[in-house]
Amino acid sequence: MKQLFILLFISVVVCACKENELQDSSNNPSNMESNIALQGKSFEIDLTQPIDISLAVQHNAGVGAWYIDQPKITHVEVDGYVGNVKLGGSTNFNDVFFNPHSHGTHTECIGHITEEFHSVNNALEKSFFTAQLITVMPEDRDGDKVITAAMFDNLKDVEAVIIRTLPNTGVKKTTNYSNTNPPYLSEEAMLRFRESGINHVLIDLPSVDKEKDNGALLSHKAFWDFDGKQRLNATITELIYVPTDVPDGDYILDLQVAPIENDAAPSRPILFAIKS
Repeated sequence: MKQLFILLFISVVVCACKENELQDSSNNPSNMESNIALQGKSFEIDLTQPIDISLAVQHNAGVGAWYIDQPKITHVEVDGYVGNVKLGGSTNFNDVFFNPHSHGTHTECIGHITEEFHSVNNALEKSFFTAQLITVMPEDRDGDKVITAAMFDNLKDVEAVIIRTLPNTGVKKTTNYSNTNPPYLSEEAMLRFRESGINHVLIDLPSVDKEKDNGALLSHKAFWDFDGKQRLNATITELIYVPTDVPDGDYILDLQVAPIENDAAPSRPILFAIKS
């Protein structure tokens, strides 16, 4: 009887401890570990530790490209109403004028280069993907700086590749790339991604193609298999910024795209480190 009492006492103590652990875990906002299943595997991530690699659309500021003016965010004035609290309005109510290809991080689909309309809003069947971050130094080639296929010999079996180019400074957040002939991806590199099963390419440049290529768009076409079985669910995300302190390696990517019926839309790619 004494032994039975001791066993029951131990069981009660253990259960109480477990209950306290669960309560502590649920009451701790800094602990939001989650398991996500992708490509037949389970990955553990901490949802409280997102790494935002997007650049925002800003009024008359921020990153830009393609020879157009900076974005404009201006308040509405109509029928005596002023959409600015500082000017006496009841609310702030702004119009936003921008181009998704030129201003801030954006994601585009094959509709960017086809006569037939394809919307990026229909391109993603999910938002979480296995991803690999790879840092590269573009090589000099005939006056250009080119990202080649050979730079991705360590490419893994993932759904998305995130490319960070060197040098990697905060200047990328405010650069106007128009008429600067920025680095670009070779056609062979994009073909390699397609053949490796990569569905999503993310890069910290305004385009995967050469700025002035007479409309050839070789890298876009190679990745989307423009002249073959076109890849309607593959996307390219441009003008990201990956901080230098984020190490190369494997991540879970949450690719959030604004619900706009267009070939491209502003996006917010977020990385989550995979817990070992």
